[in-house]
Amino acid sequence: MNRLFAISLCIFSFANSAAETVIEFPKVANDVDYANAANLSFTPAAQKITYGADPLQYALLWRATSLENTQRKPLVVLIHGGCWLSAYDIQHTFALSTGLAQAGFNVWSLEYRRSGDSGGGWPGSYKDIKAGILASAKYNNGEFDLSETVLVGHSAGGHLALLAGGAIKGLKSVIGLAAITDIEEYAIGSNSCQQATKDFMNGMPKEKIFDYEMANPSKQALHPNTLILQGGKDAIVPGFELDKLDSQVIMLDGVGHFDWIHPGSEAFDTLIKQLNGLLK
Repeated sequence: MNRLFAISLCIFSFANSAAETVIEFPKVANDVDYANAANLSFTPAAQKITYGADPLQYALLWRATSLENTQRKPLVVLIHGGCWLSAYDIQHTFALSTGLAQAGFNVWSLEYRRSGDSGGGWPGSYKDIKAGILASAKYNNGEFDLSETVLVGHSAGGHLALLAGGAIKGLKSVIGLAAITDIEEYAIGSNSCQQATKDFMNGMPKEKIFDYEMANPSKQALHPNTLILQGGKDAIVPGFELDKLDSQVIMLDGVGHFDWIHPGSEAFDTLIKQLNGLLK
């Protein structure tokens, strides 16, 4: 953590944020494609908060738009996926952030440096995620408490969420959505996202043995309240030996990779049910 960050966060409020607008997300069948999920309508974030000097080190805050039980609901720190690649930025989960806000959750959605960005890849991306999570606890004179914060990460973002959830003490829970749980096994796969692992890690498992071990959720201690939500039809991040994780796993038959980021899907309804189950 640099000295500047330790002193203050830079906060930008967006005027005319359309917080009262309600998006009616269409109900969809399982196995949603990327374009269907990424091109949905959304409401803009209320604020942009920088947590570092790099332009990509920022969070977007969506305020809960449902008044029902909002004081009792945890903050959702959302970590987007996209194969850790700079080509896939935070915007493809704007609809997911909107859906979560409409379900009554404040959402702290993190942007971070990725493969192709200066300082991105391993371990830079992971360091950004940890800094962005800790920044949430400094926002607005401590409005959000880590003990009432849930990390929710999708795909490669789920991989980073699992690691950060085990490293940062005091978080309430971690939820991985189609998360990459074994990066060593993932790296030897043949789909385009699996092949991107080499760039993220700057090498293959046999070349970077220690780095892969440190970056592998299957070989690191996870948060004791970790939940994996996985789709049975996911060809991009298929579930790999999830039964060996010391975590709860919910498998949804017929659900694909991008269902989790579409607020009109069965997968999203499952996510909301699990988040609401954390209320006390």
